[in-house]
Amino acid sequence: MKETKLWINGKWESTAELSELTAPYTGKIIAKVAKASVADVERAIEGAHKAFLSFKRTTAYERAEILYKVAAIMRDRKFELAKILADEAAKPLSAGLTELDRTITTYQFAAEAAKQITGETVPMDATPGVKDRMGYTKRVPLGVVSAITPFNFPFNLVAHKLGPAFAVGNTVVLKPASQTPLSALAMAEIFKEAGLPDGALQIVTGGGGDLSDTLVTHPLVKKVTFTGSGAVGLKIKEKVGLRKITLELGSNAALIVEPSTPIEKIIARCVGGAFGFAGQVCISLQRVYVHSSIYEQFTKLFVEETEKLVVGDPHDEQTDVSAMIHPDEVKRIKDWIEAAKQQGAVVATGAEFTDRTCSPTVMTNVKPDMKIVCEETFAPIVSIVPYETLDEAIALVNESELALNAGIYTNVFTDAMKAAEEIEAGTVVINDVPTFRVDNMPYGGVKNSGYGKEGIKYAVEEMTELKFITMKLTY
Repeated sequence: MKETKLWINGKWESTAELSELTAPYTGKIIAKVAKASVADVERAIEGAHKAFLSFKRTTAYERAEILYKVAAIMRDRKFELAKILADEAAKPLSAGLTELDRTITTYQFAAEAAKQITGETVPMDATPGVKDRMGYTKRVPLGVVSAITPFNFPFNLVAHKLGPAFAVGNTVVLKPASQTPLSALAMAEIFKEAGLPDGALQIVTGGGGDLSDTLVTHPLVKKVTFTGSGAVGLKIKEKVGLRKITLELGSNAALIVEPSTPIEKIIARCVGGAFGFAGQVCISLQRVYVHSSIYEQFTKLFVEETEKLVVGDPHDEQTDVSAMIHPDEVKRIKDWIEAAKQQGAVVATGAEFTDRTCSPTVMTNVKPDMKIVCEETFAPIVSIVPYETLDEAIALVNESELALNAGIYTNVFTDAMKAAEEIEAGTVVINDVPTFRVDNMPYGGVKNSGYGKEGIKYAVEEMTELKFITMKLTY
């Protein structure tokens, strides 16, 4: 039985308490995981601060080289790392390999960003009476960053915290999700091998409820970056004070399908966007608004494509959808579906359950106030809703208080531009599903879906301070 330790100041440290980690698909215990105490977290933060005092003086070239080496090591170990995802997260191997390809790219983007951090000159003589004075800006690192990450992309979403932080010279205390600590801990040795100085990365495992206050309020923490639920994000926002903060929270991503769309060409993409990793994705397609003239055809094809998906063991290369992260999540979504059915919703396909799985589910005849529509399901379930006009569809998309990504399929340029302007979301995707994301684009929601932006270039701005320097050239 594997027993994990904390990664503090470049060394593995045991803890007095351990918790059992079970595989979501089998329910078998796969590891005993170190439970950090508040004192452990405090030592990690203090160690990260000490490391920052020297790490901030490293050159952009040196930091970029570390990140390039991380990408190279991960490329060599990709299949081994994908198996970790299958074990601890029930992520099918194909999806795990895709995540690792993205993660490698994310660290490459971070390496490149390290060399492109620039400032600008400010024309001081533009002000009346000012002569012989120069001014310029530069971006400087903050210090210790607390990074709290979720279970659903435990390599790539960690990379979106670590990559930009290290690119600019910050140090990081990482608290990974309780269900997916093994992937984060694997990164400790990878960064060590790549040459990251001891103390620049600290990894503490344990329950967020026990550790988050210290991670958020410790005086040496200068930035908090969190990906997770809206409820937890709001509590963090209330406690963070004047520290910088980035919150990437949930959503119930919507897609509009206009009648000019060639339906047969988009069905497979829509189904993939809805049910990838059992719908446990912040921008998983959850609401599909289809013009009434093509509603029946779209729904029929969508159901047929959904029924082709294979539910099974994440280690099986044929598996499309595997277990949800915890049996409690299966019970929750089963209750939500039953509640919707009692209000008149219809299961077009799916809604078949084991203790650990939910088959890909398509719902029709739904109402806007049903939980499966207005809240984030974070499960393999999608609702298909007819509409009459584009204005009506945009209004239905905008009814939600969650607004991360949204999409529209249309071959009419003016309609695409209308949707781009009027849809309320952090990102509007034209002619693709809202599940689309590449790792150099700005990423973050509006309304209750987030605060701040990720995407390496944009995260660099969030993880630095803009410093202004001026000099009088003559006495």
